[in-house]
Amino acid sequence: MDALRPVGRTLLRDRAYEALREAIVRGELAPGSVVKDAELAARLGLSRAPVREALARLGDEGLVETKPQSYTRVTRLVSRVVRDAASVVRVMHELAARTAVPLLGPEGIRAMREANERFAAAVRSADVEAALRADDELHDVLVGASGNHAVAATIDRYTPLIRRVERRLFGDAGSCGSTELHARLIDACEAGDTEEAVRVTTEIWRALEELADEATDPPDRL
Repeated sequence: MDALRPVGRTLLRDRAYEALREAIVRGELAPGSVVKDAELAARLGLSRAPVREALARLGDEGLVETKPQSYTRVTRLVSRVVRDAASVVRVMHELAARTAVPLLGPEGIRAMREANERFAAAVRSADVEAALRADDELHDVLVGASGNHAVAATIDRYTPLIRRVERRLFGDAGSCGSTELHARLIDACEAGDTEEAVRVTTEIWRALEELADEATDPPDRL
């Protein structure tokens, strides 16, 4: 599905931001590609103003970069940047797990198990979109149960920087192994073992930090 399809007229700045972020994360706007607000506005069916505002926000989040009077382009995958983002996301998920485990009930555990089943099925069928969606749904149970809006906002802010790595490396051993790690996390949550849940959470997200070097783009030539 093309993320850069025309959007509705409500909350145009936010809708443009969401569409462009999704296109970057999916690789429809490839790392290093130059983007022009007029062309993007035409593809989205918008005026240039909300697109410019969306690009500015994406610049603040590290997904695009601008050289004044020269270009605006999608940022390349740089191992240090990915590692930094993955570290922040890891710590936020650790905090969510530590807070949420004592609060989880049977419904939360069931939701996590069902999400992991969807994740495993998606990995087996090499469906990257479904796998990432199920992965988000599983971890969102803990984030939601924690009730910490700052944690949720920080995860949302930095996850796109590492999601591009996950997509590029999908299907590697790390992706397949996540099913078992998820199962260990769920078992720890069901047992009310907060420390084990945090340890497994750390293991899950450290794997992304370690994969950062494998997804580094070639040196910049612009």
